[in-house]
Amino acid sequence: MAPGGNRGWLLRLVIAFSFAQGAVSMARPAVSYRALALGADERAIGVIAGVYALLPLFVAVPLGRRTDHGRCAPLLPAGVVLISGGCALSGIADSLWTMAVWSGVMGLGHLCFVIGAQSIVARQSASHEQDRNFGHFTIGASLGQLVGPIAAGALIGGRDMAGTSALALLVAGAGGAVALTSLWRIESRTTAKSRKEQAGRVPVRRILGARGVPAGIFISLAVLSATDILTAYLPVVGEHRGIAPSVIGLLLSLRAAATIACRLVLTPLLRILGRTLLLTVTCLLAALLCAGIALPVPVWALAVMLAVLGFCLGVGQPLSMTTVVQAAPEGARSTALALRLTGNRLGQVAAPASAGLIAGLAGVAAPFVMLGALLLVSAGTALRAPGGPTREVGRRRGMAAILRRKSGI
Repeated sequence: MAPGGNRGWLLRLVIAFSFAQGAVSMARPAVSYRALALGADERAIGVIAGVYALLPLFVAVPLGRRTDHGRCAPLLPAGVVLISGGCALSGIADSLWTMAVWSGVMGLGHLCFVIGAQSIVARQSASHEQDRNFGHFTIGASLGQLVGPIAAGALIGGRDMAGTSALALLVAGAGGAVALTSLWRIESRTTAKSRKEQAGRVPVRRILGARGVPAGIFISLAVLSATDILTAYLPVVGEHRGIAPSVIGLLLSLRAAATIACRLVLTPLLRILGRTLLLTVTCLLAALLCAGIALPVPVWALAVMLAVLGFCLGVGQPLSMTTVVQAAPEGARSTALALRLTGNRLGQVAAPASAGLIAGLAGVAAPFVMLGALLLVSAGTALRAPGGPTREVGRRRGMAAILRRKSGI
């Protein structure tokens, strides 16, 4: 399967990612509600949310190294099993520390799946297709983020918060396992064999020194931290403002739906604005909207803010993937993507812990002000990121078409 060939593998990957991400997106708010039912305060919620990213922090780069010189596909079913197991075991845990442990297992499974899947997309996409294919790939994540919170909100509620949140976690585990049914013929064995034959290992310092890699990592960290804290802390905000769990689930899903809409129109947006300007503008708007969530606005205004915020956050992840892949040295793209995911997980450890501390000191809305500041810095970072080949590819294709017409080909 040559880069740019049949894209049936991408559709199957999107379907699998939808179920895997749906399980995680359903489990994250369910974990928060179950922890609250077991007596957790805002700081404990932050610690549990941070543990989700702690274990993956140490294994991302070794997994990336392995993937650079071998097959990606085995990581996908392994990731699904860990996600489903972590969800289900969180549902039967009866203490905060065991919930934290199984939350870490869930995070490890998500990391395995994402490293394998992103590496497949980078490897099997032609250079000019990477923005589009990464955008389509992340639609799978957005679909999961759309359905997961709605399902969690539908199941969680009533007087028995501990019981209903446990049921939601068990359902999330079962739903995640469905992803296994789509994991067939995703990776080309020919491509995997050619990668295995490559020798040499690019030092991490050289990868991080490539222009565009640090910018892509930081933008991804900021955008994912915003998504993660929204998922973990909007239920806490809802509890303090008297918003029902079902409404919070709908609000989170509205944010995800707006992200899907963004990724469906990503290609024309890139043609109009280019990668650098699009990243800068959307990060700046997201910063303002995140800070706005801290205001005591009515539910309808919160819904509008989350919809626009979801559209803006939809740009960062796929374009940061392309930025990192195209800036990384040849033969180290999976490692570069793993470093990007390491940055993500570092943000997922530090941001919830910081959010928990800030929430404990200044109130539950304060973490959203912190997110606004982080996204504001990422907007400045985006200005320094390489603009990418999108416009250049378009110009080259136009010139080639003119030459073909003139030559009669």
